Amino acid sequence: MVTARTRPYDMTLRAQRAAETTERIVSVTETLLLERPLAEVTLKAIAAGAGVTVQTVLRHMGSRDGCLDAVAARLGERVAEQRGASAPGDVDGAIAGLLDHYEADGRLVLNLLAQEGGSEPLARRAAEVGRAFHRDWVRRCFAPWLGEADAGDVRERVDALVVATDLYVWKLLRLDLGRSREATEGVLRHLVTAVLEAR
Repeated sequence: MVTARTRPYDMTLRAQRAAETTERIVSVTETLLLERPLAEVTLKAIAAGAGVTVQTVLRHMGSRDGCLDAVAARLGERVAEQRGASAPGDVDGAIAGLLDHYEADGRLVLNLLAQEGGSEPLARRAAEVGRAFHRDWVRRCFAPWLGEADAGDVRERVDALVVATDLYVWKLLRLDLGRSREATEGVLRHLVTAVLEAR
């Protein structure tokens, strides 16, 4: 016999299990995006990785795009936390937050960038959003050095800072050359400081 007391408990347990399943689906999708080409991040692969059926994935996420959008939202929250904490003018804080982002998600972003010329619109969209975000981040973090110059000089200085802090600089140092995070941070600081101090 179901009593009024057990029904709310059952509903709470069901909601908790549903939330856990959704979390598992999103986590598996993120792992697949890190490891595979986008074309291989299918509903079938997501379902297999999460240990559920394709129908369960569709019930929780609506579609493959729903899975990808959930990962994008999760990444966006992480990036905002990692790169949004430093105050304008705090060079060390900006570089530390940048490296937090690259260390956590750099490989996944590199995988998407490698596919932006392909048939998957998600890769192109992610690349465009990422580049715009990075440029805005540069303008915010280094604003005290950008307001003193004329418009042409500001654009050139922003371009130089965008290049100095680009993901591919991190890739070259950390992944290709095998430098430590500490060494990478030192190189980025030298590059950024050189731009900021240039006249």
